[in-house]
Amino acid sequence: MDISTPLRNGMLHWPGDASFERRETLKLAQGAECNLSELHTSAHMGTHLDAPRHFLEGGAGIDAMPIAAMVGRARVIAIQDPELIRIRELEAHRPAQGERLLFKTANSSPRWKTGEFQENFVHIPSDTAAYLAGCGVLTVGVDYLSVGGYQTDGAETHRILLGAGTWIIEGLDLELVEAGDYELLCLPLKIVDGDGAPARALVRRLVR
Repeated sequence: MDISTPLRNGMLHWPGDASFERRETLKLAQGAECNLSELHTSAHMGTHLDAPRHFLEGGAGIDAMPIAAMVGRARVIAIQDPELIRIRELEAHRPAQGERLLFKTANSSPRWKTGEFQENFVHIPSDTAAYLAGCGVLTVGVDYLSVGGYQTDGAETHRILLGAGTWIIEGLDLELVEAGDYELLCLPLKIVDGDGAPARALVRRLVR
């Protein structure tokens, strides 16, 4: 299953970030020898990864991402809390060292479909970030544009996770994905010293 958010002109983006724009510079229909376009966008558009460099001075760029962080077994966890991803809900799932966890929340529907940025989306508060970091979770994925909130915990949640070596996927489309065990493949563009990069994310259900 493709769990990537398609990139298109006019798509939802974080306030203040550059919007996504694909501009056609050559067209066969106008006599050019090929179709050609150029892209202008924030590195944190749609489904994307955050590198440590995004919030940590001297942190690693996206080109230094270990492949193991984005390829391998992953768990999709359905979050019931309509406001936050809280420790008390995660404790029952027992996050483990080296796990890849994707959180499906109320964000998956209908917040991605409104076309307008939602300030009050389900996110990871700083205490939960510290809990996940303490568990040694390798990768965290969320179904909106940020692991941290818009008004609270934005920078702090990022710093805690990235500082602990936890890699972050944001902007996943998990609407049609059920909770359970999957194989994850999520590869970002390899941008030298990049603070982040758009990615294509896929999951395949593991059959026991």
